[in-house]
Amino acid sequence: MGAGVQAKSQVTTVRLVTEETLENLLTETRHFPPSAEFVAQANVGLELYDEAIADRLGFWDRQAGRLKWDKSWTEVLDWSDAPFAKWFVGGRLNVAVNCVDRHVDEGFGDQVAIYFEGEPGDTREITYAMLKDEVCRAANALAELGVGKGDRVAIYLPMIPEAVISMLACARLGAAHSVVFGGFSAEALRSRIEDAQAKVVITSDGGYRRGSATALKPAVDEAVSKSPCVERVLVVRRTGQEVAWTDRDLWWHEFVDTQSPDHTPEFFDSEQQLFILYTSGTTGQPKGIVHTSGGYLTQAAYTHDVVFDHKPGKDVYWCTADVGWVTGHSYIVYGPLANRATQVMYEGTPDTPHKGRWWEICEKYGVTILYTAPTAIRTFAKWGHEIPGQFDLSKIRLLGSVGEPINPAAWMWYRRVIGGDRCPIVDTWWQTETGAIMISPLPGATTCTPGSAMSALPGIVANIVDDNGNYVHETEGGYLVLSEPWPAMLRGIWGDEERFRETYWSQFPGKYFAGDGAKFDVNGAIWVLGRVDDVMNVSGHRISTAEVESALVSHDAVAEAAVVGATDETTGQAIVAFVILREHAEVSDDTVEDARKHVATEIGAIAKPKRILIVKELPKTRSGKIMRRLLRDVAENRSLGDVTTLADPAVMGLIQTGLASGATDED
Repeated sequence: MGAGVQAKSQVTTVRLVTEETLENLLTETRHFPPSAEFVAQANVGLELYDEAIADRLGFWDRQAGRLKWDKSWTEVLDWSDAPFAKWFVGGRLNVAVNCVDRHVDEGFGDQVAIYFEGEPGDTREITYAMLKDEVCRAANALAELGVGKGDRVAIYLPMIPEAVISMLACARLGAAHSVVFGGFSAEALRSRIEDAQAKVVITSDGGYRRGSATALKPAVDEAVSKSPCVERVLVVRRTGQEVAWTDRDLWWHEFVDTQSPDHTPEFFDSEQQLFILYTSGTTGQPKGIVHTSGGYLTQAAYTHDVVFDHKPGKDVYWCTADVGWVTGHSYIVYGPLANRATQVMYEGTPDTPHKGRWWEICEKYGVTILYTAPTAIRTFAKWGHEIPGQFDLSKIRLLGSVGEPINPAAWMWYRRVIGGDRCPIVDTWWQTETGAIMISPLPGATTCTPGSAMSALPGIVANIVDDNGNYVHETEGGYLVLSEPWPAMLRGIWGDEERFRETYWSQFPGKYFAGDGAKFDVNGAIWVLGRVDDVMNVSGHRISTAEVESALVSHDAVAEAAVVGATDETTGQAIVAFVILREHAEVSDDTVEDARKHVATEIGAIAKPKRILIVKELPKTRSGKIMRRLLRDVAENRSLGDVTTLADPAVMGLIQTGLASGATDED
């Protein structure tokens, strides 16, 4: 389920539970155990839960043994200054050495680390030995520019190998990187550069997206002109387009590629800052989430191994996220490379130059593990099963979902069409702040229920509480909290200790509040219901938008849905749904009315939308998060709020002017 989607976790005044708990609406009776064949070869089984329960800190002590340490730790966890944790106290390591050098030293230098596929069709095959040389060259270049331990480097690149190389070069030097998604504006970039006081920016002339070369350097020029902290800008030549140039700028191919491929690494304390990652949004003060080295890398490697059942040297793994988001940090760069993965890295969009591009890539490289977002899955379902049916996907053996709650209909389509009704699906919940996966099935041990992230991973303690912090019972809903510290947890908000305490730890003292609502089903499985500020109050009933959306998408005509609560004089809030129809469906009042009745049948009349509006697109950020606050503006006829973080800001104009149907319930 949702990685919080890297969404903002914030203190909220929404009260899920007063006299009643959050309504438990949807029920799901389908269950899918792993096949005997998968169980027989799985990396871990149910015994892992028993091991973690018996001695949680001893369990994490053993997981840290996955890494190469220059000096061992003296204490697994120091929680004396809660909520500021220290993990593997006194231990020393180098993150880049763990991700690259040690594999080369162990004789795996010829193994492919990255199959890069550019959107125009250009390719690169980078082995671990080649990656080591590139990281060392970049580290030498940054060191020549004065970058060292404790400095910050901003990275603003498209999905090209230099993004991974830059991150690892920073880690090698003990400098913290701040990766800014290449779709963000110059102002968003500037605010992040200024907050982190980055001394070097790494960018490119541009990248390729939807068949065209898009520029990145102009945004950097604008941002840096207002950021005196920046001393140098390193520029990768990707598209060859004309760029403005100053004495501050250096071409990557002229400055980095000429460096020595030899670099002697230094080893750093386990709590050395590894990166700052800012949560989405361009308004207000940036919120830089700080992650450190030893604990973060331990949990990233552990979760990549046990959740994806990864087999080094055998699997071809593909996480479709962008490195600008935490999913890209943890499950493109650090977790997979620490585990000696061979992985695919794709620059472009799923429909360029055709709607089968992803499946073409899966066939070409023999992808065995695919990790993507529900919004992508629903888009593919809208396009139809015939497109992936044209490609050989038989090597795929495990599927993953990340970014937001996945509705059961999308889960089933994913399993049937992409997974051939044979692949386990690991539906993962985590956040920028958690650093790594927290709730997920173990693919060789868990009987999965479509739409549920199932249970906390071994070593993680997650609970659901009511307003007063009391644990709720089966079939009840409330707030999702994490009750014990975990190795990959955020170590604070950059430069703002009080904001860190207030945002994450004040609502339920001693517990991290994730900002999401959740419920237990009758079997004790966890269902994440989305952000608590997306809960609707309809005639006294507290209803999750996620459950109504799931019911809508289970209708044959509906490809995707976003639900909001709009102010209503009679019911307090009325449910308004924005839906995208499947390509075969008819745009008509009959379709709308049938969808409304379908929701009533699935989860009850109280959840039947008052209005359903058919749209061609939904407002989404480039990470796939639906911006429901903008839809609430439309539903309540208000002027639109900030649209700068949308993948396509023009979508809101299309929604406002092109609503095709709007049947209402006047019962």
